[in-house]
Amino acid sequence: EGYGLTETAPAAAVNLPSATRIGTVGRPLPGVSIRIEDDGEILIAGELVFDGYWRNPEATAEVLTDGWFRTGDLGRLDNDGYLSITGRKKEIIVTAGGKNVAPAVLEDQVRAHPLVSQCLVVGDQKPFIAALVTLDEEALPRWLESAGLPADTPVADLREHEGLRAEIQKAVDAANATVSKAESIKVFRILPRDFTEATGELTPSLKVKRQVVHKRYAAEIAEIYQG
Repeated sequence: EGYGLTETAPAAAVNLPSATRIGTVGRPLPGVSIRIEDDGEILIAGELVFDGYWRNPEATAEVLTDGWFRTGDLGRLDNDGYLSITGRKKEIIVTAGGKNVAPAVLEDQVRAHPLVSQCLVVGDQKPFIAALVTLDEEALPRWLESAGLPADTPVADLREHEGLRAEIQKAVDAANATVSKAESIKVFRILPRDFTEATGELTPSLKVKRQVVHKRYAAEIAEIYQG
């Protein structure tokens, strides 16, 4: 794994064969400096950083400060200089209590469960963090068999199934173990179908379109925070 952007020409860090650390994007390449701002944003400096956007000094001024490029990505450096990416700054959720939460950290952990296809963390300006979860259509039949249920049981009929919810709770618990109590997922909802590009929730590169999901499942989200 490695990391870089168009503005960094592009590679800034990489896991070399002789020095790989799983779960990170490696250490800065020779001549590259990387630091983490107080808010978690990754900044990069070095000869590889671009001079600016073509005929757009305003945009350039927004991302370049004293030779440091503001990537818009969030991350952390460990004691050995390995960089981990934790999310996008623009996706930060701020709870009603003022806690900043990087959703990608939680979402990646929940998605690691075999039964989970997608996870979207919500909670901006809300009293706690919650999550919308979709099921993996390929993994579901095996779980249905183990639970003694027909292989063609619709997800809509399983959303409140005690055994299924217990499985997803395991994924949520694993995610919560990586963050503070204030950042942890308190409630989750299993959605009746998966996100797809055809239905508009995913980009061609299979990234979740957060605003689309927020709008489409506004009633589900509102129900989480009622009462």
